[in-house]
Amino acid sequence: MIVGLRVDVDTLNGTRQGVPTLCRVFRRHGIRASLFFSVGPDNMGRHIWRLVRPAFLVKMMRTQAASLYGWDILLRGTFWPGPEIGVKARQMIRSASNEGHEIGLHAWDHHGWQAHIDAMDAGTIRDVLRRGYDRLGDITGTPPACSAVPAWKCTPTVLEEKSRLPFAYNSDCRGQHLFYPVVEGRTLTQPQVPVTLPTYDEAIGRNGVTATNFNDHLLSLIRPDRLNVLTIHAEVEGGICRDLFERFVIAARSRDISFVPLSTLLPTEPIEPGFMQPGEIAGREGWISRQVEVPR
Repeated sequence: MIVGLRVDVDTLNGTRQGVPTLCRVFRRHGIRASLFFSVGPDNMGRHIWRLVRPAFLVKMMRTQAASLYGWDILLRGTFWPGPEIGVKARQMIRSASNEGHEIGLHAWDHHGWQAHIDAMDAGTIRDVLRRGYDRLGDITGTPPACSAVPAWKCTPTVLEEKSRLPFAYNSDCRGQHLFYPVVEGRTLTQPQVPVTLPTYDEAIGRNGVTATNFNDHLLSLIRPDRLNVLTIHAEVEGGICRDLFERFVIAARSRDISFVPLSTLLPTEPIEPGFMQPGEIAGREGWISRQVEVPR
């Protein structure tokens, strides 16, 4: 069995500390992964204002976010402009690329995207995609070959604007299988590689899942007859959950499960079209993009 391994890097701390930690784990176990970087300002602390939303407050309490992420991440950019990740952590991004991992664009401003994508027009989306694309290419010396929107928040306009850039694939939604997205009756040519498995913060504290049995729970969801794509976060699995994640890797390898970059999952034969629509999933606050089948 193979699992496509996607690493989302949202913050300065995640880039500086989480990425090198994960790269060491990857080296020890012979793993190559897809790393998606945010490269603009780290304003993630501005999410603290979402505590007024009951669902977000419940999630913060359920996941014990202060210990999971650390107060430095939770308050970054709250009362002052956030530092630019692509400037402050340039070497960590370049090192991950030099180690042979697949490098993709996550965001220019992760918080800005997550908080304002509903109101962004095509020109704004085009600008932030291009800024992130250019900055990441400047850091690694190679244009990013793929992308993944923050928090799986994607719109038809985003898909249209991404098609202007030479991405080999995008990973912008949750779903079941590879597909070409359909926008206003047109099938776009950049395939989607949806995430199929739950993240740590979605599963923990729900339905009896704890840090003690999380790895067994996740392993039970990996199937040989389906697409398996897992997202981890540099701030979590490269931080307080680093030992838990390495135990997961060891347990997976003992079951003959291999981890690969998402591009490895791309088929050599044509794949079917599909729709992406906003929806909700258990354990995550707010809407996300979900794969739905083309009506027949």
